[in-house]
Amino acid sequence: MPKDIETIKNDAAVAQFRFALIAPVVQGLYPDASATAYYKRVIKNPLTLPNGSSITYSYKTLEKWKSQYSIGGLEALIPSPRSDKGSSRTLNDEAIEEIYRLKNDFPRMNATQIYDKLVRDSFIPSTVSVDSVQRFIRHNDLKSARDPNLRDRKAFEEDSFGKIWQADTCYLPYITEDGKSRRVYCIMIIDDHSRLLVGGELFYNDNAYNFQKVLKNAIATYGIPDKLYVDNGCSYSNEQLSMICVSLGILLLHTKVRDGASKGKVERHFRTMKERWLYTLDIDSITSLAQFNGMLRDYIRTYNTTFHRGIDTTPLERYENTKHHPRRPLSREWLDDCFYNRITRKVRKDSTLSQLTTYALMFLCSSFQPKLTFVFFRMTWIPLLFFSKTRSFLSTGPTGMRTAIRNATTLPLIILRLELLTDVQLFLRTFL
Repeated sequence: MPKDIETIKNDAAVAQFRFALIAPVVQGLYPDASATAYYKRVIKNPLTLPNGSSITYSYKTLEKWKSQYSIGGLEALIPSPRSDKGSSRTLNDEAIEEIYRLKNDFPRMNATQIYDKLVRDSFIPSTVSVDSVQRFIRHNDLKSARDPNLRDRKAFEEDSFGKIWQADTCYLPYITEDGKSRRVYCIMIIDDHSRLLVGGELFYNDNAYNFQKVLKNAIATYGIPDKLYVDNGCSYSNEQLSMICVSLGILLLHTKVRDGASKGKVERHFRTMKERWLYTLDIDSITSLAQFNGMLRDYIRTYNTTFHRGIDTTPLERYENTKHHPRRPLSREWLDDCFYNRITRKVRKDSTLSQLTTYALMFLCSSFQPKLTFVFFRMTWIPLLFFSKTRSFLSTGPTGMRTAIRNATTLPLIILRLELLTDVQLFLRTFL
């Protein structure tokens, strides 16, 4: 068969390669002080095999080949297949049987978790490396996620800090504050290149406002990323976030529907956060969200300064190498302006605003019905009202107080919520 002929050719080439290395010793032509010195000099640099691959041998290997040649000639240098090929030298039969059982009962269990369980249950000693379990699982096609419907994923990483940030929300346990039990949500942002946690905070609500708050603080600290990669949840897929990203010059990217696993780095971090931090906490002892956030900040500092096997350094050190890539906000005021939330409402003929019953305006010209754009100022739900026409109007509060503005030309007004006001209802702000 052609395959057998090819194998014979390869074996003959390997035998000739081995003989070429020991020939000076066989023929007594080596210039070194001893055969051992010759062997050590030859294997000092990697050697190229007939198939093109490089390998480094021990000098004792060449001594063994010399001994084999002296006994059996050139045929003794032909490689022979391992008698235990396909079986593990370090894993006993009981450990192998347990690996098969665990992969059958828990198909998503990875090699590291299986290794930890084997050591914990005394199937293997701790001197056996995790690489042995990983090799056995890989060579026997026991890797998880073999469902043909699952999408094939390949590793990807940006080449500098700030090119892509990934963000997501993780559900955490309930805590009791002021006698009320409430679910806690963790909103986290991680840099794709450095794995640095650039933003993270705990909230009682998972909504767009809370994510924008975390994003704003992250940008103020680390600069403006090129891209923001999020899923299709309501906190991340909304018109306000789109306009904020346009204002900042950020490319907003969304995963495909029901494909949150494509944000692999932030998803993987949530698992690390639970295993290293959350599961070690006494949740019953946490009495407030502020206390919980303090613990989270401590964890973030520890994570950013801890060695990361995936990048072979700490996230903070990798960030330091390319931290100058992101653009910096022009000013704090400019960043505030970019994070305004904009909605458009009409003024009805009865001088009230549609869908905003807490606000009221009385116009001297009842036929004037402009469109108003509300911009939530500094995340405090204070709207700016922009008027594009020259008109005189009145603003009234619950107590009937009125302030007249005459000949207003493109004048932005800030009107606080009426139920929160106890004094003058109208505030003006001019723009240069």
